[in-house]
Amino acid sequence: MTQVNAGETTSQGARTGVYLVFGLGDTDYAVEVGRVREIIGLLPITRVPRLPDSVRGVINLRGKVIPVIDLRVRFGLEAVDHGRRTCIIVLQAGGGEFGVVVDRVIEVAHIEAAGIEETPHFGAAIDTDYLLGVVNNGPRVRLLIDMDRAVTQEALAPLDAQPDA
Repeated sequence: MTQVNAGETTSQGARTGVYLVFGLGDTDYAVEVGRVREIIGLLPITRVPRLPDSVRGVINLRGKVIPVIDLRVRFGLEAVDHGRRTCIIVLQAGGGEFGVVVDRVIEVAHIEAAGIEETPHFGAAIDTDYLLGVVNNGPRVRLLIDMDRAVTQEALAPLDAQPDA
C-alpha cells in the first residue's frame, strides 16, 4: 500500500475504493464510503449563534446532537433553496461525527486508483488540499474529497465551546 504524505494530492496518494458520489449544483463530489455513517432526509436544523456561515447549526439525530455543515457555503457556492433531493450525509471525519447538506446523492461507485488523476494546480492562492484527486468519468468530472481537510476542526471548534444542553 502506498504511504500518503500530508498535503499530497497526486494520483499515487488517492486510493482504489468505494465512494459515495453526491452533487452540489452541477458538480459531482465523492467521499470514501467508509466515512459515511448514514444518509438522512433534511431535518429541522437549530441555528447556533456566532457560528461560521458554513455551519448551519445542529440536529437531533435519535438523541445525539450532530453539527451540520452546508457544503455549498463551505465551498463558496451560491446558496439555493432546498430541493426534494436535498439531504444530510452523516460522516465520521476530523475526530467526530457531523452532517453535511448536499443537493443530491447520486450513487455508490467503485473507483480504481488508475482512474484518479492528480488535482490540477490553480496557483498558490487557491487551496485544493481538501481534494484527493479528480476522476474523469466520461462527460462528468468527479472531485474526490478528503473530509478531514474539507471540513476542518477549526470549522467545528465553535460547537465544542457551546455548553451542553
